[in-house]
Amino acid sequence: MAKFELRGLVKAYGKTKVIHGINLVIPDGEFVVFVGPSGCGKSTTLRMIAGLEEVSGGEIRIGDRVVNEVDPKERNLAMVFQNYAIYPHMTVRQNIAFGLYTSKLSKDEKAKKVEEAGALLGLTPLLDRRPSDLSGGQRQRVAIGRAMVRDPAGFLFDEPLSNLDAQLRAQMRIEIKDLHRRLGTTIAYVTHDQVEAMTMADRIVVMKDGHILQAAPPMEVYDNPVDVFTAQFIGTPSMNIVPATQNGGVVTLAEGAPTLLAGVRPHDLLVGSQIADPGLTLTGNVTAVEPLGPETLVHFTVAGRSIIATAPAHGTVAIGSTVTAKAPRGHVHLFDAATEKAMGRA
Repeated sequence: MAKFELRGLVKAYGKTKVIHGINLVIPDGEFVVFVGPSGCGKSTTLRMIAGLEEVSGGEIRIGDRVVNEVDPKERNLAMVFQNYAIYPHMTVRQNIAFGLYTSKLSKDEKAKKVEEAGALLGLTPLLDRRPSDLSGGQRQRVAIGRAMVRDPAGFLFDEPLSNLDAQLRAQMRIEIKDLHRRLGTTIAYVTHDQVEAMTMADRIVVMKDGHILQAAPPMEVYDNPVDVFTAQFIGTPSMNIVPATQNGGVVTLAEGAPTLLAGVRPHDLLVGSQIADPGLTLTGNVTAVEPLGPETLVHFTVAGRSIIATAPAHGTVAIGSTVTAKAPRGHVHLFDAATEKAMGRA
């Protein structure tokens, strides 16, 4: 295992900077997920750690060694890509063994490592099949197995589940997290899917425009986002944001240019709630209703803004009707309207 450290890391293409001096330490054995929209710099950062992109400034350390000028193959890292990159003419066994192509291990030792990786990944019955006989999830496990047999100091995953359907993605999230628990190896994982980030990470790194906005455990990012972008990016459905004023601890909708923005998550904004002393109350016309089984999401419009609230599962909210939704005190996030930085809760 190894610690990864980024010190003032910069990446530029010509005069255009895409990574702006980021700093991050990933301790031994931690599972860190980089998350953010397309173009935020998360994959570029991962590729610099791997050595597939040159560093324009700053340092990358793996363990105690600066690796800026070290070849990818000398960094002892294993990378798993979005496309599985497994060889169709080889069996599963041969594909996994290919990770040991340059190893000095004996033939028997290599065979043992392949068998061990196959067993760990549930591929033992499939070792003599070809990739065309496998599902997408099984192919991705083969790619992971090929990386595993090298006993790398760390794993780098670049959106490895984005080609899978929803059910397989959910299954593979659990499998990769369980693999990390068993191996204890440092993992840096890139995704644009905040559900993957929330369910898999020991720590989430939220990126935007080549900057790190927040690096914290998943529930810390969810409960205490540092700014409006993070608040709306993490969490499904996205946090509602409205212009607001505050008076005596009560937040109300603002008219004109506000100094505050109020944020409330749909699961905290309850339609028809009997909360006697709410932190925020919003009333508007219903534009859509989404029954989800255990609850119903209610979309309504307030001052030209689309708001999402939660109603009981078997409620009778009609499109076109007027609803009032309330959030309890302590569940309303406040942000500075000018900087969009967090200011606490009301």
